[in-house]
Amino acid sequence: MRNNLIPKLHVNSPYELEIEVLKKNSIEGIIIDIDNTLVPWSEKFADEKVIELVNKLVKAGFKLCILSNGTKNRVAMFNRELKLPAVHNAAKPSRAAFRKAIKLLGTDPQNTAVIGDQIFTDILGGNRLELFTILVVPLSSKEFLWTRFVRQIEKMVLKKYKDSLKNNKE
Repeated sequence: MRNNLIPKLHVNSPYELEIEVLKKNSIEGIIIDIDNTLVPWSEKFADEKVIELVNKLVKAGFKLCILSNGTKNRVAMFNRELKLPAVHNAAKPSRAAFRKAIKLLGTDPQNTAVIGDQIFTDILGGNRLELFTILVVPLSSKEFLWTRFVRQIEKMVLKKYKDSLKNNKE
């Protein structure tokens, strides 16, 4: 049985993600989180780095959709310049939210990736629909109290994941 808490790929940042890896895995659509994935959660707008990443991915042929647990206003403000399809108040890891994003992309689960910084929202939600899940290191340690608590559990899950990778290589 597959562990729904384990990402298919773990990278330091979405900015380090190699397009060739996505292409090799037949990815056509990318669902992406905002807070602590693209910008620290306290940032309201997409910065130049985010805009460059989005342009690079679109130029490479990928369709993108924002999926956020943030409010409608939060997502709209961040997305003002990007103008991507977006789902707000997603209640991740809800399957419905991920299905809605997939529908907006016009893709299928088998050719859709999700990029996010949280195991219990982004990775769990994506894995439940068998998406190509990509976990990134959170951009900021400044977070809501509940998220800080969840991060402690995530550290244990990641340690187990990394230990299993090390054991498989031996």
